[in-house]
Amino acid sequence: MPAHPTGAGALGRRSLFTAGVGAALALALPGGTAAAAPPGPAGPFGRFGSPAARLTGRTLYVHPGGLGDHSTVRAAVTAASGPGWTLVLAAGTYRETVAVSPARTDMTWIGATGDPRDVVVVYANAAGTPRPEGGTYGTTGSATTTVQADGFTAQGVTFANDFLRTDLPGNPGTQAVALKAQGDRSAFFHCRFLGHQDTLYADSTSLAAVARQYYAHCFVEGDVDFVFGRARAVFEHCHFRTLLRTDLAAAPHGFVFAPSTARSHPYGFLAARCRVTSGAPDGYYKLARPWVPGSDPTAWPSLVVRDSVLGPGIDAAAPYANMRDAHPWQAQRFAEYRNTGPGAEVTSPESRPQLDDAAAASATRGTYLGDWAPRRPCV
Repeated sequence: MPAHPTGAGALGRRSLFTAGVGAALALALPGGTAAAAPPGPAGPFGRFGSPAARLTGRTLYVHPGGLGDHSTVRAAVTAASGPGWTLVLAAGTYRETVAVSPARTDMTWIGATGDPRDVVVVYANAAGTPRPEGGTYGTTGSATTTVQADGFTAQGVTFANDFLRTDLPGNPGTQAVALKAQGDRSAFFHCRFLGHQDTLYADSTSLAAVARQYYAHCFVEGDVDFVFGRARAVFEHCHFRTLLRTDLAAAPHGFVFAPSTARSHPYGFLAARCRVTSGAPDGYYKLARPWVPGSDPTAWPSLVVRDSVLGPGIDAAAPYANMRDAHPWQAQRFAEYRNTGPGAEVTSPESRPQLDDAAAASATRGTYLGDWAPRRPCV
């Protein structure tokens, strides 16, 4: 996503990103290492078994201190070749990048404690970060975790990118993705997604592909376009948190959503029964802006936010903005329905398109996800 103007004095909150068991220690460790948490009374994997008593023959256990089959998530993913594997992640902070290839379908990650603050997968690459072999990572390459496989499910895990703008002073490549999800039937339950710009990249593997994604009871934090992409994504009971930016003197500090829905696709992002809160002054954030990427100049971004509580951090008078004037937000598929809160006040109807009851009846999880009914891991 295009960078939002920044100053050289941008401050971050790396020490807070991975708040949870073992987080502070892990942030001081070099890449590819992880910090282990003390095992609980039921063992490091809780009710999810152990290497000596596996849930199934296709269950692998990850523990930073060596009490599982593997000490890193990447090693476990590599070992889990083929479909249908479950990875149980013990409490700890895993400082690494991880990629789930298309062949590893129907993979499940379970945080062993049930609290996503305890199980953190984090790295600090940004679009402008130099690669060891030359060049830079770019937005896609910056992702801490990339999932290309269909049928991926995660529960109780934090996906984070703790890059700070001060890491690359003056560099516009501040996009830093925590998770890039591209597969169809991707589901996330009680997960956290932490970053600044471009935190959660809800995308697809190709322009023609339909990638249905579901996020339930998740927490997403960032500043610029921190939920973006062309996936058909449903967010239910999620909490979106916008951050204070000390490097900017005036509004806007950023934008929550930046969909890039393909024109041929009838649905983009749907946020239902969610809430938006902010650490910034009132009115300093826009709810959304459309992203029409150079790779798809005919994109027709789609976003519906309904039955949600929008806090005062959202600019109620002008909740939408353009990313490029050639693609004004008014020409996109943006709408709301029955939102409440200070950030949802309709001061001028033309600035906040609303669905009527008939249109709202089809803006549902069932319509967006079709014949797929996401389910939490049955363990």
